[in-house]
Amino acid sequence: MRKFANDSAILATRFLQPVPFINANMSFKCPLCMRIFSQRFAYTQHAQKCLKNIEVEVEEDDDNNDSEKYSSEMDTRSNLSSEYENDKVEVDDDNDVQNMSFDSIGSAISEMSLEDSNFENILDSSEEPEIFEEPKNLNTKTCTEFPNDAYKDLMLLVMKYKINNKGGNEIIRFFNKHSNLTESSLPKNIEQGRAFMNNMKFSNLEFSKILITKHEDKDYFLYYQNLIQCIKNILTVPDITQNFALSYENYEYNRENATTTDILGKSQLHPIYITLEAANKDLVRDTFHKSLRHLLEPIILLKDGIDLFINNENTWFYPRVSTIIADWPEAASFCLVYKSSNSNLPYHSCLVKRENLANIDLSVNDVILRTHDEMRKHFENDTQRSVCIESVHNFFWDLPNINIYLATVPDRMHHLDLGLFRYQIIFTCDILKSQHVNGNKLVEEVDRHLAAIPRFPGIKIFSNGLQSIARLTASEYRSLMKVMIFVIDNLYDENNNEVDNFVNNDDLTKLYEYWNEMYILSRYEEFSESDLEKFNDAIHRWARMFVKAFKFVSPSNLKLPKLHSWVYHIIDSIRSYGAINGYTTETYESLHKYFVKIPYQISNKKDVEPQLLRTIKRQAISIRMSQHSVNPAKTPRTCKFSARLFEFSLQDANTFFNEKKDSVDNKMQTGFARFISCLDSYLDLLDGFTIIGETRINIYGSVTLENGAIMRVTNRYHNKVWFSDIAISMDSEESNDYISDKGLCYGQALLLAEVLTDPPLNLALIQWYDFKSKRNPYLYGCPHLKLIELYNFVAIESIHGVVHIVPRFDKQNEYFVNKYIF
Repeated sequence: MRKFANDSAILATRFLQPVPFINANMSFKCPLCMRIFSQRFAYTQHAQKCLKNIEVEVEEDDDNNDSEKYSSEMDTRSNLSSEYENDKVEVDDDNDVQNMSFDSIGSAISEMSLEDSNFENILDSSEEPEIFEEPKNLNTKTCTEFPNDAYKDLMLLVMKYKINNKGGNEIIRFFNKHSNLTESSLPKNIEQGRAFMNNMKFSNLEFSKILITKHEDKDYFLYYQNLIQCIKNILTVPDITQNFALSYENYEYNRENATTTDILGKSQLHPIYITLEAANKDLVRDTFHKSLRHLLEPIILLKDGIDLFINNENTWFYPRVSTIIADWPEAASFCLVYKSSNSNLPYHSCLVKRENLANIDLSVNDVILRTHDEMRKHFENDTQRSVCIESVHNFFWDLPNINIYLATVPDRMHHLDLGLFRYQIIFTCDILKSQHVNGNKLVEEVDRHLAAIPRFPGIKIFSNGLQSIARLTASEYRSLMKVMIFVIDNLYDENNNEVDNFVNNDDLTKLYEYWNEMYILSRYEEFSESDLEKFNDAIHRWARMFVKAFKFVSPSNLKLPKLHSWVYHIIDSIRSYGAINGYTTETYESLHKYFVKIPYQISNKKDVEPQLLRTIKRQAISIRMSQHSVNPAKTPRTCKFSARLFEFSLQDANTFFNEKKDSVDNKMQTGFARFISCLDSYLDLLDGFTIIGETRINIYGSVTLENGAIMRVTNRYHNKVWFSDIAISMDSEESNDYISDKGLCYGQALLLAEVLTDPPLNLALIQWYDFKSKRNPYLYGCPHLKLIELYNFVAIESIHGVVHIVPRFDKQNEYFVNKYIF
């Protein structure tokens, strides 16, 4: 029997379409599910769907529970487009080159219109997003703990996997149905659970609010946390939950930086914008710096420092702004210099002219640093245009102990991974296409080489080549860094030299070699003065080759602020502020994505700030609560075999190998053929060790080494063969008999065998590599090898680690040990 849940549903069906509630702003509210629409057309489309969902299946003998069942069903259906939708949550923001970070500040400029170009799938709909309203009159109370463990585990599950209300309510129903409890320990529905979390009180998760500016009768608020309290939280209670404030501040700061391109504010340069920008850019900049002043005011007014209780003792601190980690556009926002790379003086730290950005031989007089006094003087004399600064007072001019123009340091991820290296890849493709008759075929050859790079942990396999180069993430660009030298090597000959400014293959390969040497140096944790000199030489060696190769293929003739910054300013930044590893935004980018981008995406884009703050709070609570129940990391056990492939007795080995040889890869066939002779040779080295014919032997697909690395020897790992290459440490006596790479020899594993003696023997059957040339054993800084017909069993305990060995393309039996794994 089907029946309507209540009279309002019956009334709705009589009129065929629900009559909307219309408010003063001409929005339309569905009387059935309470969703709100700004256009009648959107409401009409929704209403047709809503009617179909009104009827509720009810058992005939449950008439007394009709109201409760209707309420529960509507709780579910009214959240079909709730805060969380799994298919819309994953956002790739690594390639967003407009993000920035600022040390330990939580802020949010509210009442601003937001859109995100990464989330066009949400906006591209004839039906407008619904407004999510917090449930009213839920009996929630302020507390710091969940009612019980089951309640807590459910909500942590919902937050961790971003389960929407409908899915969460199904979990509750399933639990209640099968738990056989007289009273459920879970919330009535997920909305109630979210509301409970919203009401939980933690001092470090609460925001203050202040009016920061007024424009066209509209108030703009700053949501923030006290900076001194943030510092105390970070130093006294190390906890990642503190960082959500920092991430939210990044999000709101970035709203000032974007360039709108259409009515929705979408932009390929940056996904977030502020509507004030189009009306009055100076007002936006002034509001940004007013916010900074308010956020930093606690340390500006601090005269005598603060005492913090750390490690059971009071420690005196004097907090100050040290560095601001930012990509180039954000640096321009902090320094209030012109943001255009086409300005006469486009770099924020100095007064270098645009035409000199690609000049690697500038004198000291050509690189005049900006100072507070000089820039303030130009501002006060109304000559700011001559030094390309905005007509807005820079708050940092009044801050002691900092030069904002120097303290705004380059972030390696945006500066190198997503900046200069990205240019290098793009210009390489342009050169291959423009300087060769068969240029497109050369690019296809690059793609073929990339797809053929052997697997290795931490290296992405580009099965489609560079087709999606414009959308690669920082991590993917770092994968390219590790292999591009092998991809470019031997790619084309030098016969086609009739083209002006022809770049030969050797120079192009050296460019990638110089890049890798420079990049590895940039990752040092600390620098001595000699290290800095070495690093400076590496930078200039790479930069000269970069300019030589690409100056005439670059549309701007390499007038790149990031190139000038890297060549002329990074060494001084290290001397002043420490290693580059200390000011990279990768951690903050992840926090920004998790605590800001995703919460914004899953909001309904109306009255965004309260939704963001609630979602951020729930995520922070979820992380805090989860940390208390995390199991300690397991220590990898040496010689832990896995994926057993075969089992046989030693006396039946040859028969077994003959049966299996046609079903395995050629490399494993070679291992079978060499098994008995290599095992005999290995046993001869063990004094007094014998085994009998009945001894059982297991062949495995992988084993965990002492350093935690996984060594694989299998015909089918995700439907592809994988025979790991390894390094073996030679002892001092053996190293005198072989040419080694600083005591290491290399081999390829063909079989992993566990011989079940007492004690068992854990062995790997290895085919050895040797140097291709004894006179020139290295090429591009990597051991240059060949496979030889020499096979041995070695104890797995003696294996130093897994290495990445790459074939030299279009050459027979030539290999490189990849030394660029960082």
